[in-house]
Amino acid sequence: MNLLLTTILDPATEKSIWDLTSGEDLLWVMIMLFITVGVGLLLAVTLNMAYVLRQALTPEDVKVAKAADTRTPWQRFTGLYELSKEKDLMLDHDFDGIVELNNPTPPWFMGLFYSTIAFGVVYLLIFHVIGKGNVMEQEYTQEVAVAEKERAAFIKLVAGKINENTVTLINDKKGMEAGKVLFNQYCTACHGQNAEGKVGPNLTDEYWIHGGTIKAVFHTVTEGVPEKGMISWKKQLNPLQIQQVGSYILSLQGTKPAGAKEPQGEKVEPTAPAQKVAMQ
Repeated sequence: MNLLLTTILDPATEKSIWDLTSGEDLLWVMIMLFITVGVGLLLAVTLNMAYVLRQALTPEDVKVAKAADTRTPWQRFTGLYELSKEKDLMLDHDFDGIVELNNPTPPWFMGLFYSTIAFGVVYLLIFHVIGKGNVMEQEYTQEVAVAEKERAAFIKLVAGKINENTVTLINDKKGMEAGKVLFNQYCTACHGQNAEGKVGPNLTDEYWIHGGTIKAVFHTVTEGVPEKGMISWKKQLNPLQIQQVGSYILSLQGTKPAGAKEPQGEKVEPTAPAQKVAMQ
């Protein structure tokens, strides 16, 4: 089997299948090779039997058969016979008056059958032996990659239209969930898990140091406050993400988490109601 596998080369790398496969993949290739050889032998035996039977007919038998076959080309293709010819197709044996007709398999069906065998052999060689075809896992990976590119292009297009002057407050569940994920990932270290305030100020009360509107929060997150130790996030987050995290922050107003830091800054009327229930 090793010698057989080393004779099958990958034209791209000029390496044998034995070199390119191992473990379960090699076992799968061996099974497929056995199946291919078995199908090939079965097809060869079938064709040989048909040839032998054809050679066994005498010229007289052939002439009689051709003369007796008065069917149309369509009837020959479909394997149909006229009802008047039914007696000529009866076999000698019967069972309680039930006789069997000698109806061969229609040519169209045999053609379809052999074509499926040929297709299977070609498919096996291309996808599982040579390995040049795209099996389902590869197709899925390619489609995911294409979808990610399209998604990135869409986000870039949408995010490009959002800036400090055009940003608006969002309150849809999907946007809020995305904002919550971003907040937990980037903001909790300074502002606390519930925005109660740690190194940074409390974000759940009505008092704001740099403004409590969506435009003010967008500007603060985008540009940062270097003198207070807050970095600019515009390189890590795109405008759409900043809009999402800003809207989530504003949705936390009035939640009154435990251990909240004392108010800082000036009082600003809330612009968004608490979304605690919506986020559950």
